[in-house]
Amino acid sequence: MGQELKLFFLRLWPFFLILVVIPGISFGVWWIESKKDLSVLVIDKTVPNSTFREHKGLFWALEYDKYIKKDGFYYDEKKDYLGFFPSEFQEDIGEVKDLIQPTKLDLEKLVQDHELFYYADTYGVYENNFFASQRRSNERSKKIYGGLSQADIDLLTLAKENEKTIVAEYNTMASPTLRSIRSQFERLMGLKWTGWIGRYFDELDVNKNGDLPQWLISNYRKQNDNQWPFAGPGMVFVNELGEIEIFVANEDFTNTTPLIRTQKVNKHGFSLPEVVPYPDWFDVVLIERDYQVISYFDIGATNQGLERLREMGLPRFFPAAVFKPNGKGEIYYMSGDFSDMQGDLGAARFKGLPFFYRGLYVASDYRDRQSFFWNYYLPLTRQILQRTHQKQN
Repeated sequence: MGQELKLFFLRLWPFFLILVVIPGISFGVWWIESKKDLSVLVIDKTVPNSTFREHKGLFWALEYDKYIKKDGFYYDEKKDYLGFFPSEFQEDIGEVKDLIQPTKLDLEKLVQDHELFYYADTYGVYENNFFASQRRSNERSKKIYGGLSQADIDLLTLAKENEKTIVAEYNTMASPTLRSIRSQFERLMGLKWTGWIGRYFDELDVNKNGDLPQWLISNYRKQNDNQWPFAGPGMVFVNELGEIEIFVANEDFTNTTPLIRTQKVNKHGFSLPEVVPYPDWFDVVLIERDYQVISYFDIGATNQGLERLREMGLPRFFPAAVFKPNGKGEIYYMSGDFSDMQGDLGAARFKGLPFFYRGLYVASDYRDRQSFFWNYYLPLTRQILQRTHQKQN
């Protein structure tokens, strides 16, 4: 009996090692690591529910590297941001906690109290996020809240003047932001939106892909004699004026998906995979010369595709992530909807998890959103946080 029990425990040892010992060591290493002070102001206006998908990845990174607020507590994705806060009760939509008519003293205090200003998403929330009747409609839903405001511009202006670090993502300056506000943002950041956004779809056949936006199909048909003659993979480009261009795989582009390319040897010092596929929305922007390109989009345009891009006023390659110095801080712009993170990322308090998940989630698997998070967004975000902490402290 004793020998059998011994053999039983010997067989269980590998599982005990994997399930108890290694996680215990991993948590212990995280626990003894020193905390780091870094005051981050997150603005996320697109929070229709409690998934917090537009900023949950950023908060995971903050906790993993043990950045804490001025009060000594870790960041809480449910409350430590400005924007829209969804309600826990069905009869209530939620509430806005934002820069509502702030005084100059209010803005100056916010800038004084924070080192990093991160605009995760400003698209906002709409009636179809909450009401079933609106979700069934093909018409554009009415906005409840969203878009950059003059208060945001005033805050960013002060942050830039005080040499803080600013990070903005895809759609910060696009719809529903007013053009007058967008122009101020472009001048402030040194960017120019071309008016075009794009996205890859692995199937354009409306009978096979139920995830194709209805507004995309209906608007294209209105512009093209009620025709939608597409099937198979394709790239969709949408202009702010409503114009839609569809690039067909192997005719207009050759890459399986848009690729984010980062030079292996670069002077700016960011360590990222050389090639990562990216199938989600991005905007096409032009940048001033003082920006350094961390990564860029490459769709693998054919000669026909290049000609079409030229007719649209677009370059062959599009900036994906760029930055420039701002005194003690830096200014970043990410052209893709990078921080949008679906699914559970797991606990952040285990050292070594990013290394483990980068091995588990292959960078080339564009269908898995977590693959992009572990292979590109998280490494980039951690390096931005680290650089900000070093420069501001």
